[in-house]
Amino acid sequence: MAIFSGADADSASGTGVAGPVSGSHHDVVIMGGGLAGLTLALQLKQRLPDLDVLILERRRHPLTPAAHKVGESTVEIAAHYLGEVLGLTAYLKSHQLKKFGFRFFFSDGRDDLDKVTELGASTFLPTPAYQLDRGLLETALARFAQERGCRFLHGAAVRRFELATGARARSGQSAPDLHRVSFEHDGALHEATAHWLVDGSGRAGLIKRKLDLAESNAHEAGAVWFRIGERIDIDTWSDDPAWLSRSDPPDRWLSTNHLVGDGYWVWLIPLVSGAHSVGIVADSSIHPIGNLDTFEKAMDWLRERQPRLFRELDGKRDKLLDFAFFKRFSHGCKQVFSGRQRWALTGEAGVFLDPFYSPGSDFIAIANTFITEMIALDADQGPVQMVAGMYDQIYFSLYRNMLPIYIGQYRIFADPQVLPVKVLWDYTFYWGIMCPLFIQNRLTDLNTMGRLQAQLARIEQLNIEVQSFMRAWSAVSGREHNPAQLLDQAALGWFADMNRCLTDKLDNAGFDALMRKSGKLLDELAAEIVAEATARHPALDGSDVLSLLPAGVSPQDRLFPGGLAQGATLPGLAGRSVAHG
Repeated sequence: MAIFSGADADSASGTGVAGPVSGSHHDVVIMGGGLAGLTLALQLKQRLPDLDVLILERRRHPLTPAAHKVGESTVEIAAHYLGEVLGLTAYLKSHQLKKFGFRFFFSDGRDDLDKVTELGASTFLPTPAYQLDRGLLETALARFAQERGCRFLHGAAVRRFELATGARARSGQSAPDLHRVSFEHDGALHEATAHWLVDGSGRAGLIKRKLDLAESNAHEAGAVWFRIGERIDIDTWSDDPAWLSRSDPPDRWLSTNHLVGDGYWVWLIPLVSGAHSVGIVADSSIHPIGNLDTFEKAMDWLRERQPRLFRELDGKRDKLLDFAFFKRFSHGCKQVFSGRQRWALTGEAGVFLDPFYSPGSDFIAIANTFITEMIALDADQGPVQMVAGMYDQIYFSLYRNMLPIYIGQYRIFADPQVLPVKVLWDYTFYWGIMCPLFIQNRLTDLNTMGRLQAQLARIEQLNIEVQSFMRAWSAVSGREHNPAQLLDQAALGWFADMNRCLTDKLDNAGFDALMRKSGKLLDELAAEIVAEATARHPALDGSDVLSLLPAGVSPQDRLFPGGLAQGATLPGLAGRSVAHG
């Protein structure tokens, strides 16, 4: 039975049976049963076991392995969400692949991957992440949702829907009006009503289109991607014992491997089904997607840009499973939550940033956590309208914080001097700020978020200025290739410690101390980036970065020792004075 008032007498029981539901009422209807919708359903049922949830998914299940979907690589927020919040750790360990971190090769135009600068970790860092075969995962998630009592209808296409106004019934009853959803299933048209309506339909953006919520951003990049039905093992691309021994275990293929060049990067992501995902992501002003939007065009492009990968794929053309592209993938939205009308957007139905650091599933985790909290608050007759507005603001603040990491940054990808520094900065921002807010369950704590507002606003501005400074640095750096070496992130003690501590259980005092420590770390790293770059290029102006730093901040030797500047050992930066403008 439904936990919200307004249920019809023949309300669906939530038994997980995929039978007819015409005229039924549900507490929540989720339009879209992909990763976003299914994980939301699991989280809702975990929080509110008696909640009546209907999921409408257009595709037929079971999905084929290596399904025609992107978003296969997770990072720490999404991995924590799937594993710890949803309780799927055992499933992920036994049915998906543990990820060997991110790895970058400055291999544009090169056939010798073992002779270029490599950026990554020599061994697994402590906090896990996973490579996801989306077909296998979403089939399993649908089964888990039904086992927890959700009603899951696959092959169900939403034909139209009417949103509740949020007004109370004129008769004076306390029950509000309801959403109405018409959908086609097994050749028949059905209708269901719902107290809450959630759009997890991906780029179809059903609510976004209906309410004209679409919003562009300044990130003009596109992507093509395809799956090959055979593993691509880059560890076989060299028989050099020194190169092979730099990775322990010698399983670079388990990483999300980035082959980078001017204005683009290529991803290689392994799937547990034995297939491999390949994608080309590019600044559209440098590499128009129209030059890449067929498999043959993409292969011709790889022949020139990434010849070693081209040779690997050329012998596997008969194993091509799919091919797709987006001319422009990044997009915003004007609003994602409405407490008054009781609707919400999750996943790509709302916003999408960029696949470079795999933030898509992170933002699913964040949106779903806000939505779950709103629906639980509404069930307790709490001030959901006020809270939804504040959650909406926080969500877009996180989106704005992350966007400068990508906009205008694609030319840096060809720079073996600057990109390793950018990656360290971006990880420090992510692990130091984004991860604690989610993993320590503070995003829905409005008192904490209000208290952190000034600190987060300053860090947001600092990130914008550091990203701008690194663009300027790369424009004059010369982009020299280093001797063949691994810039080993695991060897940076401070960096590995940040990863190790991500899942520590913290009380309020511990959390506050961590956020202060992260802010101080970012300040010191920003000072070091300016000091290092201006030592090499005195004409660079770092005053906009330095003006945001507290007095007394000095560099602390956190960059790769001996890893840059043609392999020469860098002079110690600790104690180097930095003037603040």
